[in-house]
Amino acid sequence: MTQAPIELPTVRFGRDTTGFAKTLRQRVDAHFKEKGIHKKANGAMVFKTFLLLSLYFGPLVLITTGVTGGGWMFWTVEVIMGLALAGIGMAVMHDGNHGAYSENKAINRLVGGVLEMVGGNSEMWQIQHNVLHHTFTNIDGLDEDINPGPLLRFSPLKPHKPWHRFQHLYAWFFYGLMTFIWVTFKDFVALNRYKKLGLLDRMGKSYNNLMFRIVLAKVAYYPIMLGLPLAFSGLPPGQVIAGWLLMHFFGGLTLALVFQPAHVMEDHDYVMAEKGAMMEDDPLSHQLRTTCNFGTRSKLLTWYSGGLNHQIEHHLFPQICHVHYPALAPIVRETAQEFGLPYRAETSFAGAVKLHIQQLKELGRA
Repeated sequence: MTQAPIELPTVRFGRDTTGFAKTLRQRVDAHFKEKGIHKKANGAMVFKTFLLLSLYFGPLVLITTGVTGGGWMFWTVEVIMGLALAGIGMAVMHDGNHGAYSENKAINRLVGGVLEMVGGNSEMWQIQHNVLHHTFTNIDGLDEDINPGPLLRFSPLKPHKPWHRFQHLYAWFFYGLMTFIWVTFKDFVALNRYKKLGLLDRMGKSYNNLMFRIVLAKVAYYPIMLGLPLAFSGLPPGQVIAGWLLMHFFGGLTLALVFQPAHVMEDHDYVMAEKGAMMEDDPLSHQLRTTCNFGTRSKLLTWYSGGLNHQIEHHLFPQICHVHYPALAPIVRETAQEFGLPYRAETSFAGAVKLHIQQLKELGRA
């Protein structure tokens, strides 16, 4: 007997009765028309793509060929590799999987498919990130980014557990496991969960095909990332594995330092998903109430994070390449203020991390 899928408590957003969304889109379109530029990747973005990929695969070659030896150079290039892994996630595959890299869908699939090269699955990522997180930001029961399981409490709507009072201390260890969890078992868990939720059928995706692709990515990933160094570097197996774990820890921690402060903050709205519920806000207004920018004065952070410190612009226009976000920010700010909507963008990167820690403490209290 076939088990019926679990139904998602899908909510509906209100209509844009104020004209905010229409006005903002018109102003953004006018910006690109007046500048005579397109909304996708430019030459600087292509250069960044190749640079970050080189910083990821270059260290692998150095380790495998024994150039690094087993001393400080080995550990240094593992850290560089981890930082490049995070950069690829934020600034390369992210745009590709949003369709923001190119007008050509094949190029977007190619760039988005870089995720398979680092051990993940782009289609699982698209469901979690594009469909659930971007559509239902901070809506408990739908946005999986605020539902990491019982170990961490990211929403005041989640049940409180005694150990949450210490989560501001131990969260960083689990943040560092983010990419390690992804390349080991997360895709398999997600695939089965999305099947039960009926998301695969709703999106016309085949469970067997996706399972094959996930397994294929893992079969390619492990022999390359671990097998080659184990076989040819001449280093002890324990050191190779420890270096690989260090690489993932730096990658995961870096990703968390950018992603978490964008949504888990004290002045963000959190909403409970209820079947058939109607939101008061339209989709774009909802994004402004659940998202914030930080560290936007740092050109280096903007470059490295793929513009994710401009989280507001990204959530409003995810199909526009991130290289354009700094130019769009004044337009979004002015329009939001004109329509009486929040635009949180004054916090520095360090300040955002501090506020995130404070929010973890607050959510950790009974």
